[in-house]
Amino acid sequence: MASKVTKEKKRKRVVTDSDLNDLALLSVLNQSCFNYERMQSIGFTAGMGPALKKIYKNDPKTLSKVLHDNLEFINTHNTLLPYLQGLMLSLYEGGEDPETVKKIKISLFGPLAGIGDALFWFTLLPITAGICASLSDQGNVLGPIIFFLVFFVAFLLRFPLARMGYKTGTAALDKLQENTKRVSNAASVLGVTILGGLIASYVTLTVKTTIDIGHDATVNLQTDFFDMILPNILPFAFTFLIYFLLRKKVNTTVLIVGIIIVSIVFSFFGIL
Repeated sequence: MASKVTKEKKRKRVVTDSDLNDLALLSVLNQSCFNYERMQSIGFTAGMGPALKKIYKNDPKTLSKVLHDNLEFINTHNTLLPYLQGLMLSLYEGGEDPETVKKIKISLFGPLAGIGDALFWFTLLPITAGICASLSDQGNVLGPIIFFLVFFVAFLLRFPLARMGYKTGTAALDKLQENTKRVSNAASVLGVTILGGLIASYVTLTVKTTIDIGHDATVNLQTDFFDMILPNILPFAFTFLIYFLLRKKVNTTVLIVGIIIVSIVFSFFGIL
């Protein structure tokens, strides 16, 4: 719970737009020195360091405590990180108790990670990668260009997010959480549609086995049997088999290795 900041505690504003730009740029290094004890703490603290030194220029004791607090465990989404850092700088600069700011950081970095993962890793990345992979497979140079541009725009979002956190505080987080579900649901529908189309284009399974029925006649299992039932029925069945196994919590690595082994064995014997 945030404490009341008295007039005596308030400090002169020293964080400039240039400082916020530097903060957003340094947030790219958030994963540097990543470790399993404190995760992103070193990169997180290093990104805020220059601005914190300006805020506590005449108070080295408090600066030491603030830096120590920020070296504690934190693990959040990198793109949304500048929002949290900007918010914290605003509170520090306003004379808020460092212990209170620490509690706010602890309460926010988890929800920010959830919002960021839902929007970027579970929505933007698979949709963009699917579309761009399809374009690239067709020899279209727009594939890698679009992929690069989308994530360059995502990188540029760090700069307004740093300002948003600094200027609007926790109110912006509430709005972001409200809209995340709507955006995520709409994007999920689009993503499922695109991935469904990609499955039909990229998953192939052809049986090479033929059966000799005499009188110089043979039956090709693929063209004369499976395709007569339903074209591409095998890729369709294979896709749903993998989906079923994933729903049963079968390890992804096990499935990949299993597919490779089965493919090699069946190909060796001329079945597939």
